[in-house]
Amino acid sequence: MTQEPEPLVSIIVPVYNAERYLRYCLDSILSQSHRNLDIILVDDGSDDSSPQICDEYAASDSRISVIHQSNGGISKAQNAGLDAAVGQYIAFADNDDILDHHNIQFLLHALETTGSDMSKARWRQFGISSIDQIAQEAQEGAHSPGKVTVFTDPLRAYQTVFCKSLRIIGNLLGKNTEAKYFNEANWCRLYRRDLWEGIRFPEGMYAQDVMVAGQLYSRMNKVVDIDVNLYNWLQTPSSVTHQERRFSFYRDNMNAGITNFELCIEKGIIPARSYYTITGAVTDETTSTDFNTHKHDHLSDKILRNKMIKQLPLRQRAICAILRRIRLLEKMVYDRRVKNMK
Repeated sequence: MTQEPEPLVSIIVPVYNAERYLRYCLDSILSQSHRNLDIILVDDGSDDSSPQICDEYAASDSRISVIHQSNGGISKAQNAGLDAAVGQYIAFADNDDILDHHNIQFLLHALETTGSDMSKARWRQFGISSIDQIAQEAQEGAHSPGKVTVFTDPLRAYQTVFCKSLRIIGNLLGKNTEAKYFNEANWCRLYRRDLWEGIRFPEGMYAQDVMVAGQLYSRMNKVVDIDVNLYNWLQTPSSVTHQERRFSFYRDNMNAGITNFELCIEKGIIPARSYYTITGAVTDETTSTDFNTHKHDHLSDKILRNKMIKQLPLRQRAICAILRRIRLLEKMVYDRRVKNMK
């Protein structure tokens, strides 16, 4: 009897000036226990040795294809990967992160056995000093797929389950709240290919993942969570997450938040996370390096923020405000811990 081939999974890796860490990422992908992979490296106009590293790996493994393009940002690179993907399933990885040996295998098994639209697992952050240790642990692989939880209405979960302290309380009460938490990051997920039909990241803006999050999650009926770490997220001072901000960064985050806010109102969901995003972005605009040249824009954004919030009934507005306060306190602790990673 002929054995059915393993499903083909496309892994999209945007690459930009990642020569220092790229090999760690690619080695972790090539060593996946699930072997049937369509690995797409999108070199987004790198001016270091990243393009040569991509070509070197492609020459040594037929599963890898490389797209070289002029620099256009991560959205352009991700879209090029999506356009080129031929797998039944889609995964993403950042070019300096490390995947667990069983990442694709566990995510695929959970997705297929539960009939979900997307599977997700847990991740951990690490500093540069521990990269060799993390790479070794990832190569050894997680020992168990952990507890598997299926839930519906992922857009609602995305908007309301985002405060860590409340997730801990929920778990203590036996509600398995942590399983329903996820953000707009695309890594450590596995998607059915058809979810991305007609959806592409907006190019030329920050917060591209936030902008498509609501649309993507509203297409899903079921999501499955695996309680095991399958992804290792490198924290570096030079990353976009930690760099000094211009006004356009915060405004893009505000506009992405508004897009999801409006979608939630349309679908009758409390837009708690988007409320947090919008109010935070407008406040943070005042800290931007070029704020003095955008004071009029900031005033317009404040008016728009207030207009959006007034659409909410008083009870929902109160819930959003409380959750925002809790999250801000948590962020102070989180920022201190992450910035001290070395």
